[in-house]
Amino acid sequence: MQFTPSPLPTVGIELELQLLDASSLDLVDGIMPLIRLFPDRIDVKAEMIQSCVEISSPVCEHTGAAEQHLRQTVAALKERCASLEMALCGSGTHPFARHLALITPAPRFMRMKSDFGITGRNQLTFATHVHVGLPSGDVAMSVMRRLTPCLPLLLAIAANSPYWRGQDTGFSSYRHCILAASQSYGLPPYFEDWQDFVRFLRMSEHAGIFSSFKDMHWDLRPHPDFGTLEVRVMDAASSVRDAAALAALCRALAVYLIERANTDPGAWPLGRLPRWIEQMNRYQASLKGLDARYIVDEDGGVRPIRQLIDELLSLVRPVAERINEAAGLASLRSMLDEGGAYGRQRRVLESGREVQEVVRYLAGVLDEETRECTADS
Repeated sequence: MQFTPSPLPTVGIELELQLLDASSLDLVDGIMPLIRLFPDRIDVKAEMIQSCVEISSPVCEHTGAAEQHLRQTVAALKERCASLEMALCGSGTHPFARHLALITPAPRFMRMKSDFGITGRNQLTFATHVHVGLPSGDVAMSVMRRLTPCLPLLLAIAANSPYWRGQDTGFSSYRHCILAASQSYGLPPYFEDWQDFVRFLRMSEHAGIFSSFKDMHWDLRPHPDFGTLEVRVMDAASSVRDAAALAALCRALAVYLIERANTDPGAWPLGRLPRWIEQMNRYQASLKGLDARYIVDEDGGVRPIRQLIDELLSLVRPVAERINEAAGLASLRSMLDEGGAYGRQRRVLESGREVQEVVRYLAGVLDEETRECTADS
């Protein structure tokens, strides 16, 4: 299997949005009539569950261009949704939906339904995925190894799923608890080079574990057809602005790791740890979000994840400024200062309002962004 090289550190964003009944604000299995209204759009897609629509940017040289495309796509989506008495919102989970998912009748999704059993129909989850273009498979594996210890930081930054079936779960990103019930979700393995990954994939295909690399639903994986490393750990953002800010950090971090890996490998203190420690760091990030503590060594030393995030942003800021991602990092800083997306959801209920008001708030975020897009155009 060949890795299609990308000549530049390009970026692409995929954002999974929730389809809502416009009146009740509950999830609605509406992708089939909606997708028929976009017959020629490859950037509007069905996902495994019928209450989800995925929008994607083209390959872009920086996230500003991807953000502009996604804003326009959301505006078009909202218009078509209104004609079907549907609405949209962005979050890692729906705050009060209780029914099982209806699986989209496509061959791959039907196979996944068979492989996942009841856990597939329980996956009412939504994510932000970021693709960063890389020049070779070996570079992709190198960045993947160095980026894996940072995944709990990205998880905490993007956490946006505190509610599930009408309850505050106590988690900042409960989406990861739901996905943990299915195979192939979670932290990726470590691979020394591209051939090491190819050997793993061939073994997995021979054993009937995976049909292709697309069945590896890890938090971070290579996408050889696109020539990218795909960051998948992040909850669905509530706005295109937030999704673009997360993508700006992913792109700047990947470029930083490429440039510093050989010249200064000790520039970033987070390195590989025993698997159980890495799993614990991931779990703590999903539970506590920005208030989590990160285990930094095998002696049990810990540091606040907020401090590590601040250090990460400082390290990549010069790179971000050089590659036209400074605005995204500034937007990300504002999001962190507000207590993260999960904190914004929880503040909706501080005055004792019903959980339905959280969905109303989330839908309003996209409504406001759509009005801004219309005004700008």
